[in-house]
Amino acid sequence: MSRQSRESGLSRRQPPAPPRGARSQRTRSSSRFRGWLRHHRAMCLDSARRLLRAPIGSLLTMLAIAIALVLPAALWLALDSARLLDAELEESATLTAYLEHRVDEAQAERIDEAVNAHEGVSRTRLISAAEGMAEFQQALGLADALGRLEDNPLPASIVVVPVDPAPEAVRQLAGELEALSGVDEVRLDLAWLERLRHLAELGSRLALALAVLFGLGVLLVVGNTIRLAVESRRQEIEVVMLIGATHAFVRRPFLYSGAWYGLGGGLLAWGLLGLGNQWLAVPVSALAASYGATFSLPRLGLEGSATLLLCSTLLGWLGAWIAVSRHLAEVRPR
Repeated sequence: MSRQSRESGLSRRQPPAPPRGARSQRTRSSSRFRGWLRHHRAMCLDSARRLLRAPIGSLLTMLAIAIALVLPAALWLALDSARLLDAELEESATLTAYLEHRVDEAQAERIDEAVNAHEGVSRTRLISAAEGMAEFQQALGLADALGRLEDNPLPASIVVVPVDPAPEAVRQLAGELEALSGVDEVRLDLAWLERLRHLAELGSRLALALAVLFGLGVLLVVGNTIRLAVESRRQEIEVVMLIGATHAFVRRPFLYSGAWYGLGGGLLAWGLLGLGNQWLAVPVSALAASYGATFSLPRLGLEGSATLLLCSTLLGWLGAWIAVSRHLAEVRPR
């Protein structure tokens, strides 16, 4: 057998080499991802160390952010307590259906059952004429004078608690109850409820406006601080851009600095709100007790605290991103 035939036979018996393109591509992608994570971790720690090297300046910046966040957060808590009070008042929102004088107790009970079966009624309470007179005498303290009356001038009445306490729904329910046989008049007082709703709407809009204004203030504070940091590291930025660094690479440490500023400001705002709550808790409780009520100032809680810290961190990050993007457009490596 010739040498050429032997070599051709060996070449046929050798298995084909596996393709390396996909494997090498996966290796490069995983290494890039690990490098990206390492750089994020390094920049996060480096930005935190830079803030710790200048504790006074960092604390003043975070305190300015905290002051900008405390007022809208406090107003939000006040609105939250007003909403709780609104819910309690809505539960007490009732209307009274006065029955005709000719209605006896058996007829009054049947009318009460008919009213209670209405889909817009949550529950009812039947007050007989005698019970109404007893409550009237106790409220006015005129038991002797009213006891001399020969006939009870008060009719039986039904106190109705509606399912929907909205003024429109209550008015519609009152009209439907007045149409029932044996019902003489239905009275309701919704003026206080409408005023409370208008005040709550005004407070919500005011809180939103203040939140937007002070959010812009946070952006300006963080943006100005990051702008000074960019200017102090301008030569370093020009060098890394000369060797091919992208804007995202250069922007990353400043974004982490802005996030740290926002998180620190949120923590300070959370602490200030807690101190203010403790400082005002005693006089507010004493004021409520003087009116025979119990009331305590609302707290942020877990959800509110997480929302405050998340918003402050995002505002710090956004302010840093705006400031760095604007100044990177002006940097021209030489």
